[in-house]
Amino acid sequence: MAATVHVVARYQAKPGKEREVEGVLTALVAPSRREIGCYQYDLLRNPADPCDFCFVERWGDDKAVDQHNETAHVKNAIAQVEGLVEIPPDIRRYWIL
Repeated sequence: MAATVHVVARYQAKPGKEREVEGVLTALVAPSRREIGCYQYDLLRNPADPCDFCFVERWGDDKAVDQHNETAHVKNAIAQVEGLVEIPPDIRRYWIL
């Protein structure tokens, strides 16, 4: 099992919904950073495409990521952005080789 898990989570807001998506995603940062096993949790926005948001995360292990995904703040955010994004979020895990 990997010592550190990296997660990249992309969200593509519908045009005109960028501020709403930004608000929902920004609200995830503080509680996620306080979770056990969270080493990095940064929200990025593409300067060339204001609809394109991306989380860059680093977690201690898969268990920490799984527990994060089960928190109320994550479940609420996923439900809130559902009608505000073009496509479902693209969330991928990576390990250093």
